[in-house]
Amino acid sequence: MTRTSIRLLSSAALALVLAACASAPATTLAPETATAATPAPSDRVTRGNLVMEGIPEIPADVSERMAAYENVRGHGFQDWTGEGGILISTRFGNVSQIHEVRTPGGARRQLTFFEEPVTSASVSPAGGAFLFARDRGGDEYFQGYRFDLASGRINAFTEPGTRNGSALWAPDGSIAAWARTNPGDPNNDIIIGNPADRSTTRVALEGDGAIGPVGWSQDGSKLLLQRYISIAQSKLFTLDVATGELTEINEGDTVAYSGARLLADGSVLTATDKDDEFTNLVRIAPDGTITNYTADIDWGVSDWTLSPDGTTVALTVNEGGLGTIRLVDVETGVVRPGPTLPVGIASGLVFSPTGSHIGFTFNAANSPADAWSFDIATLNLTRWTEAETGGINPDIFVEPELFTYPNDIGMDIPAFIYKPEGPGPHPVIISIHGGPEAQARPGFSSVFQYWVNELGLAVAVPNVRGSAGYGKTYVSLDNAMERKRSVEDIGALLDWIATQPDLDADRVIVYGGSYGGYMVLASMIDYGDRLAGGVNIVGISDFKTFLENTEGYRRDLRRAEYGDERDPEIAAFFDEISPLRNADRINKPIFIIHGYNDPRVPYTEAEQILEAVKANGVKSWFLMAMDEGHGFRKLANRAAQREAETMFLKEILGLD
Repeated sequence: MTRTSIRLLSSAALALVLAACASAPATTLAPETATAATPAPSDRVTRGNLVMEGIPEIPADVSERMAAYENVRGHGFQDWTGEGGILISTRFGNVSQIHEVRTPGGARRQLTFFEEPVTSASVSPAGGAFLFARDRGGDEYFQGYRFDLASGRINAFTEPGTRNGSALWAPDGSIAAWARTNPGDPNNDIIIGNPADRSTTRVALEGDGAIGPVGWSQDGSKLLLQRYISIAQSKLFTLDVATGELTEINEGDTVAYSGARLLADGSVLTATDKDDEFTNLVRIAPDGTITNYTADIDWGVSDWTLSPDGTTVALTVNEGGLGTIRLVDVETGVVRPGPTLPVGIASGLVFSPTGSHIGFTFNAANSPADAWSFDIATLNLTRWTEAETGGINPDIFVEPELFTYPNDIGMDIPAFIYKPEGPGPHPVIISIHGGPEAQARPGFSSVFQYWVNELGLAVAVPNVRGSAGYGKTYVSLDNAMERKRSVEDIGALLDWIATQPDLDADRVIVYGGSYGGYMVLASMIDYGDRLAGGVNIVGISDFKTFLENTEGYRRDLRRAEYGDERDPEIAAFFDEISPLRNADRINKPIFIIHGYNDPRVPYTEAEQILEAVKANGVKSWFLMAMDEGHGFRKLANRAAQREAETMFLKEILGLD
């Protein structure tokens, strides 16, 4: 098989890729327009693109020390150039861009120069060009671009005013396919065309739902499509590129798929949780017979890719949060270990054009991300980049301990904890991941390292019920009417903290973003007497208003997880668990952070909960970036966020 330059992703990651081509909300404005439109209460202060309330002046020593941690620079492996070098993503300015590295350990050469981040690149199988995407101000309204490696010229190949997913090269590099949608439309169309010539693009399929391309046939006549419905369900199809005929694979199955490739004999290679708790790499023969390659592995396949000749699969296994590499012989089914790596997370596997090497990104709790590769015959490793640590001695970086704690029904909840030196008792930050179908994994976090080493805080990172990575039953335990089960696991973690002599149960902060922001608010309502405060970042404050105002493409996907607000029983339950409707029970200090252009959790979720808690007389800090979306991506904004968080933590926890 000819190499394609897309990586095959986990179901959760694929959902984000497919999500990239859905419509933006009507409220999304360009940053300069948004600034003028934003309400400005008399107690608000505007500094550039930042709007804030309650935040004091930042002392110089805080800014200076934080700058070191914010300037930790990792490198993400993106693709092979075809000329012996690689493309990486890294930041040498305000945002990440694409760089070329021609030899291992060699100098990096920046290729893209934009005010918005460029974090991925896909090289043509024919060489000579790569594709990338970027949005504006975090609105996730992605446009696709082609970069000519010989001339350095960049041309847009997507239609202005549309929202586009990642483009997938055909095996010969002559055309690419991607998903596209228009504002307000929950359905993706499949577009095919030559990225060098926008006039060649055409609609190959008027799609239904969050559908996108995941693989081509060897001759380019068929396209494999995946429609994401929820983390528990997706569908696979083949599309005849010439006729537009769409055929579902394994029609009627209610399972999750993760990417797919067509083999020469007509078989489909995919990863699925069919008949298993975890995702396995399988081969589906034309007659429907399934060969499971990874049934003997106790954990789930995370991401995978197929060699150019179609004989070998490289995959990563999510082993309780760690990421290890395996190699699979497609014909014999033999699975062998990949290279020996330190404890950490390998991800983003990419075969070289010849199939002799595999590039990947590796990071660990005490080591920022770097680009690596290995020889598939010898497993010898090559390190292409070496992360910079902002002048900080990396020996001080702390590795977390994996532990479990019991909840109220006797389940063991997995978690990681980072601890500072000394006997304690140490104040604690409970950092809650978003998703909710995500997983906290022990990768490098400069903010965790800052909290531990500079503020003397312990950081507890739970994977509560509903988290991915522990099987499809576990990930479903907080669906719909079971929503509060995940919040109860935070209460159980507080119980555990109270039993630890080196932790200070009287000084605990909850901290989280997106769904984790909802968890912060819910925890402050249910366990406020045991908390010192909370930090809510781009969080949901009311499920009904969230579902009404999130982008059209996301609405049905989120209803599959949270429940359908049009159902009277679900609507009543949403009212019962709504932080907004229970805001009178929030009585501890809170810091609310949001991006104005957020297409997922609209900024109005932050505004409404802010006003509600202020009405209680609660100490409330607020920070909104007018040029950001679902989280802060720009260094200047992120530094301002971290500095303000530091001041909040110092005040609320009584730190020196």
